[in-house]
Amino acid sequence: MRYQISGKQIDVGDALSTHVKTELGETVEKYSQRPTDATVIFSRNAHEFICDAVVHLSTGLTAQAKGAATDIYAAFEQCRERMDKQLRRYKRRLKDHYKDRTQPVEFEQAGMYVLAAGEDDEWETQDDGLQPMIIAEMETRVPTLSVGEAVMQMELAGSPLLVFRNEKHGGVNVVHRRDDGNVGWIDPRNLG
Repeated sequence: MRYQISGKQIDVGDALSTHVKTELGETVEKYSQRPTDATVIFSRNAHEFICDAVVHLSTGLTAQAKGAATDIYAAFEQCRERMDKQLRRYKRRLKDHYKDRTQPVEFEQAGMYVLAAGEDDEWETQDDGLQPMIIAEMETRVPTLSVGEAVMQMELAGSPLLVFRNEKHGGVNVVHRRDDGNVGWIDPRNLG
């Protein structure tokens, strides 16, 4: 597994890097036979250290965890424990979903935009209609997954929604966490 361990305005020493590689490697390899890479970023808040970890599995899924503590090692341990809990919860589902998959998950590039938040009156007074100002433009990957895999990926990543290409028909779908706690699925093909 490839590791990228860095710090935002923090010097990450060899001892911490070795500790992260050993502990995170053992944790991830318990649940996934072929993890591909891990990114661990340490930062400092006013009173505590923060550890963000992202692990990409060979199945195409991504697991994310975050920890915070007054000691940098304790922040990493909290992050590692959360990653362990997350992967343990999905261990059976990971094995069940991917034992029949012969090809790795395919990804497609897509554009992602961040729009400026403005007051409602601000847009009404503009001459160019309802065109909000784009403040960031990035590329993102859209995976080809089943609906069940998409829900699992959304929960593993801890994100409120996931855009994916449905592997049954190739259409773009969205799964999202609803306000009532359930998962919603948007499939434009089923609209008519």
